[in-house]
Amino acid sequence: MEEVSTVFVGLDAHAQSTAIAVAHVGREAPRFVGTVGARLSELSKALGKLGEPSTLLIVYEAGPCGYVLARELRAKGWRCEVVAPSLIARKPGERIKTDRRDALKLAALARSGDLTTVSVPDERDEAIRDLCRARVDAVRARLKARQQLKAMLLRHGRRYTGKTSWTAAHERYLATLGFAHPAQDIAYTEYRLAVSEADARVRRLTEALAQQIENWRMLAVVRALMTLRGLDLVAATTVVAELGDMRRFAHPRDLMGYLGLVPSERSSGTTRRQGEITKTGNGHARRVLVEAAWNYRFPARISRVLQVRQQDQPAAVRAIAWRAQLRLCQRYRRLSLRGMHPNKVCVAIARELAGFVWDLGRQVPPQA
Repeated sequence: MEEVSTVFVGLDAHAQSTAIAVAHVGREAPRFVGTVGARLSELSKALGKLGEPSTLLIVYEAGPCGYVLARELRAKGWRCEVVAPSLIARKPGERIKTDRRDALKLAALARSGDLTTVSVPDERDEAIRDLCRARVDAVRARLKARQQLKAMLLRHGRRYTGKTSWTAAHERYLATLGFAHPAQDIAYTEYRLAVSEADARVRRLTEALAQQIENWRMLAVVRALMTLRGLDLVAATTVVAELGDMRRFAHPRDLMGYLGLVPSERSSGTTRRQGEITKTGNGHARRVLVEAAWNYRFPARISRVLQVRQQDQPAAVRAIAWRAQLRLCQRYRRLSLRGMHPNKVCVAIARELAGFVWDLGRQVPPQA
């Protein structure tokens, strides 16, 4: 039986302080309690003065402080929920924002039931997600290092005539280059070393990710998603780590909305206006799905690589993956023939791909 809360506590949590406000059942205005330090002992002492843990519902916004506070409070017997900050109602004319006001607003909205909670991942799931995001950061750092090296070469009129950069042939070309002044040679060598170190970092993180998911409870879901075209080990792991258990989404439209892949809308009366996608929710998973959508510009077929990924999967999983190829490849071709911009086509394909991801996530539940 669900516990009934009589005291609603709003926390505005920061790195060094936490503002506390409380709202009781009824129409009484919420009351600001005060500000305490970031230590759990200080917060627990302040919460203990507000009532028994069974009567309190504590809420705070998802943000840079992560989920540690929620886990620690739950471990001590408090009921704590993390809410989505982007879905908190805000008055258009509101121009003053303080920790006190934020805490009071959270307490009042928790009492009225107007807050949307987010799923708190367990520590293992969050660890895999951190590793995925560390790899993304490493890839971006490598891109920046490569851009800096190529910018120096362009400034001095050194242009590579080969087809593709950063291949073995390109590396041999870079090794032959030299400059007139020793200072430029030093700068060039440092740029090359930065690229090499960035490459090594990406390789280390990729290998670590493959090792860490071997005993992960979501491994079966990752392998099921790898049956889809465009989702390799890294991409599938990123999607699963960011989304968690797909069963928490009752309908694929819920997942599409969570990913921010649905069009925005501003309609009134008989006029309906739809705009660009909302881009709300999880941007990491959205980016992976949009990148994967580019693979559906080719005709549907099961390549050798895809055949290996699907080898040990159930027939139902393989059927969903093939159905996804047939539909999405045809959909990509039709939208392209209509003259739609390629980027818009990929976003539309990514939205439908999310539906197949949802289906596979429910077909292969995670291990207990």
